[in-house]
Amino acid sequence: MSDDALLSSLLSAVAAAPEDVPLRVHVAGLLAERDRLTEALQHCTHALAVEPGNPAALAMLQRLTTLLAPQPESPAATPPPDPSPTGFDWRQAEEQVADIATPDPADHLIPSPTIEDIERPKVRLSDVGGMENVKQRLEAAFLGPMRNPQLAKAFGKSLAGGLLLYGPPGCGKTFIARAVAGELGANFFNVGIADVLDIYTGASERNLAQIFEAARRAAPCVLFLDEVDALGQKRSHLTHSSSMRNTVNQLLSEMDSLGGGNDGVFVLGATNHPWDMDSALRRPGRFDRTLLVLPPDAPARAAILEYNLRERPTSSIDIGKLVAATEHYSGADLAHICETAAEQALAASMEAGQLRPLTTSDLVAALREVRPSTGPWFATARNVVTFGNTDGSYDELAAYLRKHRKL
Repeated sequence: MSDDALLSSLLSAVAAAPEDVPLRVHVAGLLAERDRLTEALQHCTHALAVEPGNPAALAMLQRLTTLLAPQPESPAATPPPDPSPTGFDWRQAEEQVADIATPDPADHLIPSPTIEDIERPKVRLSDVGGMENVKQRLEAAFLGPMRNPQLAKAFGKSLAGGLLLYGPPGCGKTFIARAVAGELGANFFNVGIADVLDIYTGASERNLAQIFEAARRAAPCVLFLDEVDALGQKRSHLTHSSSMRNTVNQLLSEMDSLGGGNDGVFVLGATNHPWDMDSALRRPGRFDRTLLVLPPDAPARAAILEYNLRERPTSSIDIGKLVAATEHYSGADLAHICETAAEQALAASMEAGQLRPLTTSDLVAALREVRPSTGPWFATARNVVTFGNTDGSYDELAAYLRKHRKL
């Protein structure tokens, strides 16, 4: 098997088992060897989101960030001093290097966030297929008060604090956050754990402070913290990691500062594991509003399938049949089904020597290979709802699980 074929097989295995951390790290290493550093960093970031303290993933993160960092230019060669019978002139040498600052190694590991990292999205909530319940909740809990600050003030509704999106992986939390920025006409700053975590002491806290400062300069701005559970882990679980505890404390401090005159910065967080977050992050003024983002409903599944098939040759696709057979599939799962079916149609076309378009049969065959990735998440969620929902934080999730007992 060629190296590229092996890598393709491993990438397919990752898509089928996205929570397999050793596999993710191995794939990241192979991608790094092929100079596909950005893709490697994405896999490493996902691995750390699943297991933030995994030694192999942390070592890979260090390797990748070092490779991605700009290398300092070599100083111009200084001509050797003229030979002197009195020996080397130390005073003159000290004067020559007196104005050279000692570089901080952390400065070359992760670039400081700048305004170039911030975008102005054009997507709106109307571009999100289906998911009407999510849109209504967003409008009532977040967008409505932001659009009508005077009316919100009259009802005593605070605009401080953030919104936490949670649910199974691959269900569109990032796209929804970008659409929120579009609705508000605000800038969008997407921050992942690789933008924050740093192996040098104090550097992660500095990165967080710079990120929030950049968002304030770009206001109005939606600051989106992806995989926020990796940045805001329960401090009781970090007794042996003072660096991560300090990172959580810095995040709490930055969230608190948003209520003190930093108008125009709206913080959204996304997580697959809200139960792993430090409870202090869920207090008023921080992530005090939550929104459950479940697998796409039928209209959303139809829109996702049509989007992923739009530029592929197709013939008489029965979208309704596919929608009925893909309940509980995430958006990422649906995209993977289309990709798998396209591979089968491509293989058939090469064998026949002429193009054969995708058919419903190809997609149904792909369905037998691609199972919904949300199952393990719902299994964990059911345990949390059963034993850990003491304050009612997950009542909406509990209602969904009661309705779908086979999950």
